Amino acid sequence: MLSKEKIARINELAKKKKTQGLTPEETAEQHELRQEYLAAFRGGMRHHIEGMKVVDLKGNDVTPEKLKKIQKEKGLHNR
Repeated sequence: MLSKEKIARINELAKKKKTQGLTPEETAEQHELRQEYLAAFRGGMRHHIEGMKVVDLKGNDVTPEKLKKIQKEKGLHNR
């Protein structure tokens, strides 16, 4: 996860872009921070999805085989 300071800086740059515009250095910094944020978000989402177990209304495990394979490799859900 990104630090609070980096998230605050992302928001600060976004606000400045709307009001005054950014210098080339600030634009580069904004791009770097956004890429770092997206990488952290995608990693967290992947971790969340890989930990899921899908069940139908009858309680049967209907988790896709591809996901079960990933979970088995990572030792999740004792599969």
